[in-house]
Amino acid sequence: MDKPLVMGILNLTPDSFFDGGRYLLSEAWLAQTEKMIGEGAAIIDIGAVSSRPGAKSVSEEEELSRLIPVLSVLVKRYPATIFSVDTYQAKVAKVSADAGAGIINDISGGRMDAQMLETVANTGLPYILMHMQGVPENMQNNPSYSDVIAEVNLFFKKSIQTLKQKGIREVIIDPGFGFGKTIPHNYSLLQNLGSLKQPGYPLLVGISRKSMIYKLLEISPEESLNATSALQLIALLKGADILRVHDVKEAVQIIKVTGMLG
Repeated sequence: MDKPLVMGILNLTPDSFFDGGRYLLSEAWLAQTEKMIGEGAAIIDIGAVSSRPGAKSVSEEEELSRLIPVLSVLVKRYPATIFSVDTYQAKVAKVSADAGAGIINDISGGRMDAQMLETVANTGLPYILMHMQGVPENMQNNPSYSDVIAEVNLFFKKSIQTLKQKGIREVIIDPGFGFGKTIPHNYSLLQNLGSLKQPGYPLLVGISRKSMIYKLLEISPEESLNATSALQLIALLKGADILRVHDVKEAVQIIKVTGMLG
């Protein structure tokens, strides 16, 4: 990857931690997508199920009813943009691929639907492999590790081998900031980000406005852009290849100035 990319977040959910409910109407999701692409997002990550701590799962039918009408419009309107779909359900991945999705972004690493990896392999799409301890409903109920860096690294190495065996060739890895991690776990992952890189596999970092920032600083997610930008800069300096963000313009600016450092 020549230079880091920005992945803009488009949540079609009523209950996401930062922007839940903002983009339910067509005027809103169209405007937000156009804004993010105009600001420099190379990828738009569409989520129709919240994965915030404590979030409940929803049926495939409900997820598809939120997702597919939007995805179908966007892939036609913006053919030069890659649209990833944030889902852990195999049927949703399959229908999304048929509707024009370019990446499957699975927070569960294939552990929440036994058919997911085979389904992704059959689509031929790139796969985002994320580390998560537990599931969204319980992942923040006292997460614990003997060595968070070693355990996430081992997860990546084992999972990549499994994905290869399944026939999934293009893999992006994501340490899963905030997914079954305490605040100290998250900062340890960021501090040691370079040691998590796997040769040949782009590294995605998603820390935008997360609780590792706003709980630490005792502020709201709405007030956390400045600190988010600071941590994204650190992530880039430590080798991040893709930033998954709510605020595209600021992330593009960070990438540009960081690029001047060589």
